[in-house]
Amino acid sequence: MTQYLFKTPVFKKLGLAIGTTAVLLLSAFSGQAYAMSPFQATYQFAYNGKNVGTATRTLSQSGNNWNYVFAAKAAGLASATETSNFTFNNGQIISNNFTRTSKVLVHNDTMSIKFNPAAKVINTNKSNKARSFAWKVGSLDELNAELQLREDLKNNGLKATYLIAGAKSLEARRFVKQGNETVKTPYGTYNTLKVVLTHDNGSKSSTFWLAPNLDYLPVKMAHQDEKTSFSLLLTGYKK
Repeated sequence: MTQYLFKTPVFKKLGLAIGTTAVLLLSAFSGQAYAMSPFQATYQFAYNGKNVGTATRTLSQSGNNWNYVFAAKAAGLASATETSNFTFNNGQIISNNFTRTSKVLVHNDTMSIKFNPAAKVINTNKSNKARSFAWKVGSLDELNAELQLREDLKNNGLKATYLIAGAKSLEARRFVKQGNETVKTPYGTYNTLKVVLTHDNGSKSSTFWLAPNLDYLPVKMAHQDEKTSFSLLLTGYKK
């Protein structure tokens, strides 16, 4: 079970899911604008209903260079890390690089994405298989998409779709607003807004609960893919 957890399908979904909707419904709670700022959040990580490890989300800044990192580990047997590097100008994230590495015992898997707006191309390499496809304005990766959503909601509102780069292509993703819910976590109880990430495959669902008093951080997420499920629950937060 643990070995399957850290293979690409799970961590690809987990990275995108947690990353892209952390502050999706910012404007629904308040008209006040919050600046993007560094933070670290920690989570309890469950797979098929069993707690198997921990995860962290860390945003850091050096001038106009930003680094966003998601890291998870399970039972000392497996680990995975995703890193997004980008700049930020006039409310728009400009993606530079994205990497994902995972390890299960002695088995490693990697993926990298390099964005080249000047040449209008995106180059990827997954498990030593290189690909390239056209860059488009607004191209994002699985992690920094979350932050772009936040900036859009503070200004002009949510776009109909967002272009997220994967190993093979850019994919347009859509997010649907749901109702309010109270969520109890090891770090506290929060009033949240619920949002669902839509999938073309009807057997999949990704749901997120966002807390306004933590700058709209996701305090909980859950993903279901037929008989497989995983979830994150907040255990700590600091700015």
